[in-house]
Amino acid sequence: MKKIILMAVIALVSFAAHAQANIEFKDDTINYGQIAKGSDGVRSFEFTNTGNEPLIISDVKSSCGCTVPEKPKGPIQPGESSVIKVKYDTKRVGKIRKTITVYSNATEPIKALKIKGEVLADKSVLEKTK
Repeated sequence: MKKIILMAVIALVSFAAHAQANIEFKDDTINYGQIAKGSDGVRSFEFTNTGNEPLIISDVKSSCGCTVPEKPKGPIQPGESSVIKVKYDTKRVGKIRKTITVYSNATEPIKALKIKGEVLADKSVLEKTK
């Protein structure tokens, strides 16, 4: 009898271990390419909950204040998709290399996303145009 109860407990624990959210991003890096100073800096990371439990994104943080991420509101049900929006301050000229960290209840609870590219300076009136 003890063996049967032990087997039932092990089966329940192993079943509960398989019930979890899973976050799968379409791409984990967004390349802005070369963009003009002051242009639209908003991009979106698309993802799907491929698990069998609701996905709850508890926090999304950026590696600096020039990048502002926005997490989805509420849980993402199994099979559903959503986006994490990222706005980069394109008034800052130069190379873009930033990390956005996503915290969730997924099988991989901490996921790093990246943005890269370059914001080009305005051309001076004194420069020759080709």
